[in-house]
Amino acid sequence: MDSNSLITKAEEYLKNITREKIDIIRLSDFEYYKNTYNQLNKQLEVLIDYKDSMDTQGYTSPYRSLSKYGISTVSDISAEEASETYRHNQYFRLKASAKKNIIDRVKSAIDAHKIAIGNLDEYGLIRCNNCNKIYKIYELEKECSCNKTDYSFFINNAGNYRINILPFLPLGGDYMVKISELTDWGRESFKKVINMLKQERKGTVKTVSLIIRYKEDKKLIRKRVTLDSYYVDSYEEEIRKQYGNDVRIEALQFHRTKPAIINDKNTRTALAIGYVKQAELIATKHNNELLKEKIRNIDNLNKYDEIINNAKYANPQYLDKTDSLEDWREEKINKDLIKANLKYKDGRLNRTLKSDLKSRELIEKSIFSNIAPSLILWDIFKYYLTSSNDKRKRQSGPFPYIRSEIDRQQRKIFENIYTKAIKLLNEKEEENILLINEMDLILYKKFKLEEHFKNSNMKIDYVALGAAILHNESNIAMEECIKVFKKDKKSIENEINNIETVAKPKSAKSKMFLDLIKN
Repeated sequence: MDSNSLITKAEEYLKNITREKIDIIRLSDFEYYKNTYNQLNKQLEVLIDYKDSMDTQGYTSPYRSLSKYGISTVSDISAEEASETYRHNQYFRLKASAKKNIIDRVKSAIDAHKIAIGNLDEYGLIRCNNCNKIYKIYELEKECSCNKTDYSFFINNAGNYRINILPFLPLGGDYMVKISELTDWGRESFKKVINMLKQERKGTVKTVSLIIRYKEDKKLIRKRVTLDSYYVDSYEEEIRKQYGNDVRIEALQFHRTKPAIINDKNTRTALAIGYVKQAELIATKHNNELLKEKIRNIDNLNKYDEIINNAKYANPQYLDKTDSLEDWREEKINKDLIKANLKYKDGRLNRTLKSDLKSRELIEKSIFSNIAPSLILWDIFKYYLTSSNDKRKRQSGPFPYIRSEIDRQQRKIFENIYTKAIKLLNEKEEENILLINEMDLILYKKFKLEEHFKNSNMKIDYVALGAAILHNESNIAMEECIKVFKKDKKSIENEINNIETVAKPKSAKSKMFLDLIKN
């Protein structure tokens, strides 16, 4: 497929995806859930095919070939030739820009689809009505293992998902459009979420580069060699093994990588958009109620907003060359505010209005901009707390490209607790976000426990295990753990006993068992 045709077809396909909206209310219906899941998977396959074709045609680095289209440095080149060369240069630069833009959009759409599919995987469960075996949708066959096809669908209340963000994901690769639509405080919230997801771990060696000198057929050869991280402690032995004992190392360099919590730019952007858009919806729903508690004159505040918005889209009938549109709009705002008695002629805002604007700004900064960070922090915390290391390595669920385990540096993101935003979410949105101190240490203990369980062959209910760890380490009441993790008391108590068996063995048999799995 030629370049123009590929770009056109990809753009049209992305537009069609954008037109299709996911109705989260209907997802509780099995047929709609199944059709949505299958449609997303089908679209993902097509998008990956587009990306592979674009990679093959060099869309990832389209500007690399432009250097040969520059203007010649020969002094006697004519003005006509220079103009023609410049015109060609512009043409190829526009083509390269189109290639870069479309592959970025396709990559964004791919990662948004992975997030949506991961959430749907966690959201729904299917039970065989004959043998009661439970499946996730990607595990479901036409027939159950009992040779029956009688299934029932139900929502996985204990799953890790945030289904409300699905309609806001850039499934059509329109991430720039969605970012541009964010409110001022929404952009601040977007930055907070991105910075959290970009939190890097301590650098680890990825490759070792060496410049070596050795003799071959009586010739002295100098060569650059790259070894992977496996040889970080034995690079000398490996070099001698490959090039002989007389090889000399002239230079040595360790290349380190600092992977982020979610180690993919497009995934971070898609997640941030989804969570912030959902936060804006929540803020809009409760905006008036919160403002009434703090604002003294809501009518004047609404009138002020109306004047600002009208001026933003207004255009003058005539504009002098010496004036700018921004200056004209600023002057219009000033006149309209004075006319509405919201501003004095000396330029000072109405005192009550000024106080109300500050109060609203404080609400936006302390509550609204912290809704999205509060939601995603809690979801990531629950994800690590209630899943096994093996599961996180095989399927990242609602968080594609997330690290299977995070180090001390990355766990610092859990030091941020946005109390006011969490209070709003719990009281107004029926969330069950727990205010937990030292969340980072709780996760550290969870990761340590996973090491003990790794070779034990113990049957672990990891959702109940997360509840048990929280109950033990944070003194969260058992009733709260049952409510938040949707597990019964018996399941949680079983995991508390498993923790005690592994961490503090009492009997001689338990101690012997622990020694065996450590070795």
